[in-house]
Amino acid sequence: MYFSHIGSLLARAETVNAATIHECAGVIAGSLAAGGVLHAFGTGHSHCLAEELFHRAGGLVPVNALLDSRTMLHEGTMAATLTERLPGYAEAILSRYSLQAGEVMIVASNSGRNAVPVEMALAAQARGLKVIALTSVAHSSSQSPRHASGKRLFEVADYVLDNCGEVGDAALTLLGIEAKICATSTVVGAALLGALVHATCEALLAHGVEPPVFVSSNLGAGEADARNQALLDRYPGRIGHL
Repeated sequence: MYFSHIGSLLARAETVNAATIHECAGVIAGSLAAGGVLHAFGTGHSHCLAEELFHRAGGLVPVNALLDSRTMLHEGTMAATLTERLPGYAEAILSRYSLQAGEVMIVASNSGRNAVPVEMALAAQARGLKVIALTSVAHSSSQSPRHASGKRLFEVADYVLDNCGEVGDAALTLLGIEAKICATSTVVGAALLGALVHATCEALLAHGVEPPVFVSSNLGAGEADARNQALLDRYPGRIGHL
């Protein structure tokens, strides 16, 4: 049942987001071709999507994931929930990273209603970056914003990738269980990011630039590590916190 539902949802997400993926890929490729870095951020489970782009085989090298343990779940679920609602905390996270005008940031948040993801998007835009939201438009539209601006993530971003998920994220029902089960946002979000990486590589090639891509560090006897490090050395101080 889950595989069938995800298959249908992926097909819908592909159709809904095709034009946006193409447009965003062009913007990212232009930034990377000029020496820029792609930044990614998410809170709660959405931090997994920032990591999905970061330091992985087949992924783009110039990706900087803004990872903050207080907004993740492994140091306390309630603490993470409260932190992502905390006004001003996005700037505290950004103080550890180097962002430059003309770059792009992806902000992932299924609900898109909490203060930190919205503030992260606004702060990135204030620094001259373009922002791509990865969110559930249906869920976000159904909920009141928790940010002082009165806006949700999809309302402040320059571009929106919609994971096409249901209100509440969980999608399936079983007789005997009152609540729905099985969330979809991570699976579909990862697929959308994979499609975006592919389209960005195509756009870079169109610019005449060979895409800088990681190979698995578990291939060979160290050759992959040396190759990957040589690519990382092109971006000193730009990937990871300072």
